[in-house]
Amino acid sequence: MKKIAAIIPYAYLPGQSGGQKSFAGFYEYLGKEAELYAFGPPENDASLATTYSLQPFLKSSQLRYADIFSFFRFKKFITQNKIEYLIIEHPYMGWLGWMLKKACNVKLIVHTHNIEYQRFRSIGKWWWRILKMYEGWTLRQADYVFCITEEDRLGMIKHLHISSNSSVNIPYGIKQESAPVDKAVTKESVCIEQQIDKDTTILFFNGLLSYYPNKEAVDLILNEINPLLLQSELKYEILIAGKNLPEQYQQLKPWNDKQVRYLGFVDDIDRYTKAADILLNPVMSGGGVKTKMIEALGLNTTVVSTETGAAGVSRAVCGDKLLVVKDKDWKAFTEAVIKAALNKTTNIPDAFYKQFSWKGIIEKVLKFIEQ
Repeated sequence: MKKIAAIIPYAYLPGQSGGQKSFAGFYEYLGKEAELYAFGPPENDASLATTYSLQPFLKSSQLRYADIFSFFRFKKFITQNKIEYLIIEHPYMGWLGWMLKKACNVKLIVHTHNIEYQRFRSIGKWWWRILKMYEGWTLRQADYVFCITEEDRLGMIKHLHISSNSSVNIPYGIKQESAPVDKAVTKESVCIEQQIDKDTTILFFNGLLSYYPNKEAVDLILNEINPLLLQSELKYEILIAGKNLPEQYQQLKPWNDKQVRYLGFVDDIDRYTKAADILLNPVMSGGGVKTKMIEALGLNTTVVSTETGAAGVSRAVCGDKLLVVKDKDWKAFTEAVIKAALNKTTNIPDAFYKQFSWKGIIEKVLKFIEQ
């Protein structure tokens, strides 16, 4: 088995957000096929890392990104355990990855989840140009770059000058390897819990609501999409879940009489995603693939999305379960929602699971670095 170490600068266990779930799933399945050692801050619940070793080598504070002394801890471990490959998540600890590559003669892998400078430029951060220079430098030091979308990979080749031969599309994955058989039963239980008529079309949106792209999407649902839906004959309810909804929204109570309700933070988000008939994805900013969309499709829930929100997902493997409309065309978005509500019998194609299951993704990863 290959000996792999990974530096993950965030707490990700237990996995709750899309990014945390991505780390958790990727390393759970990689740990089944490799001798894997992961390192992160002490806030992780290491008992949940069942297929690999997880050690708290990083500091809790933001100083971990500039902790030069961590180099010596990692160097000692990598040398003693004869590590062959070192993965760093995101480019921020590129300096450390580069130093360890030179000192320990390991292959360096940068696992990206966005083009970071583009993400921060899209939300108006002035320092995105500085990040672009550092991000590009980090990616060019790597032996391999794992990109979450093919669009990101091509963008990095063009704008950050990485090698096409050393980069590969490694998408966000899901555990499911086939469509769930209990979708109808799950919807019925959620309808009972939320006191919703079972014949109602459930429209769902979830995410960290203090994150600007998600907050912007909520505004678009409330101010652009729902007013158009109210003019239709569709019998529906919009459920919005997620923590850190800003106070000015008043828990969405002003919209309760407009068929919108706020669920707050939901422990079992997959249950609500599976129960939903349609996931609303009117995302207009941020980078990378929208993980909630992949999860919804994997649970056989139809997704209606903007083009920006659907970036990174091959429509060819989604069949009629993914409806994509032009950005800012809210009339077309609403019409797509109504169309999807009238066509609830379609199923996600098997080809989707071949591309997005963690099992298949890890097979692709190991094959790529071997070649």
